[in-house]
Amino acid sequence: MASQQKDETTSAQAVPNPVQVQKFLGGLDYPVGKQELVEQARKKGADTNVMAALERIPDRQYESPVSVSAEIGKLG
Repeated sequence: MASQQKDETTSAQAVPNPVQVQKFLGGLDYPVGKQELVEQARKKGADTNVMAALERIPDRQYESPVSVSAEIGKLG
């Protein structure tokens, strides 16, 4: 079991939880494109895990924070 936990915490592709991601996306007026999401997260100081997840979601318009969270959930 300890080895499984180590794998989860050291994985470069770990998917952040939606609350963690959304705290870096506050202030956006939806709908927004992927690039706007990435730029906002960068401005708010998102960590590498959050940035990597946002870079991996599809390049499209997102209608709400829920739609962003849904796409991030599909990465796992």
